[in-house]
Amino acid sequence: MTFDNLLINNKDQVRTITVNRPDKLNALNRQTLLELQQAIIKAHGDDAVRVIVITGSGEKAFVAGADISEIQAQSAVQARAFSAMGQNLMSLIQSLDKPVIAAINGFALGGGMELALACHLRIASNNARLGLPEIKLGIMPGFGGTQRLLRLVGTTRALEMSLTGEPISAERAQELGIVNRVVTSDELASAVLGLSGSLAEAAPEAVRGILQAINQGTDTDLNTGLALETARFALCCATEDMKEGTGAFLEKRKPEFKGR
Repeated sequence: MTFDNLLINNKDQVRTITVNRPDKLNALNRQTLLELQQAIIKAHGDDAVRVIVITGSGEKAFVAGADISEIQAQSAVQARAFSAMGQNLMSLIQSLDKPVIAAINGFALGGGMELALACHLRIASNNARLGLPEIKLGIMPGFGGTQRLLRLVGTTRALEMSLTGEPISAERAQELGIVNRVVTSDELASAVLGLSGSLAEAAPEAVRGILQAINQGTDTDLNTGLALETARFALCCATEDMKEGTGAFLEKRKPEFKGR
């Protein structure tokens, strides 16, 4: 499958999806949203892929936002469909049972920050700027930004970022728990490679269980979350990978998980 606005790269068991519209600072138009959805579904269905990385082309931007020229021309009905399209993509990413890492290389604004928030883990270069500036355009976040930011940083900070529209530095984003790690621009690729490689070596059933338990546990009561954790723990213990992992620990060697 070929794409007009994406670049796809495979290395070992890691698939990197790069939004490639550098002349538009990788802004998300309808076509790019559709291509991202197709690429994510394909990666999820490929057993050879254990980890997905999403990044942007060039050093200036991860994704600088949604495509404003498309938004300006929309009717309210079209805007509702555009918002739903973006939200469906972000929800798809968040719900995957394979880890998705955002490699944030520059501006992650509006739809770009919403894309990063949908990923499970986020590593940012120290020149990154993250924000939801939609209010300055007379609109508001529409791809899930208000809801995911709220759940990450709480009401006060989510309101501040959404109502002022002011972007924050990568370091401030790390302080708030929005990004996991900040590195220099030169270190970003190697940091993402190290993290993705480590996750690719993990037992897939354990990874799936953790992602499901934490994602679903966020929006449920404690007892329901605990029941889900118990069920997923039991599934892990029915795998050959569990025997390999525990055996390797007892034998003081590195495990080799086969995904069985």
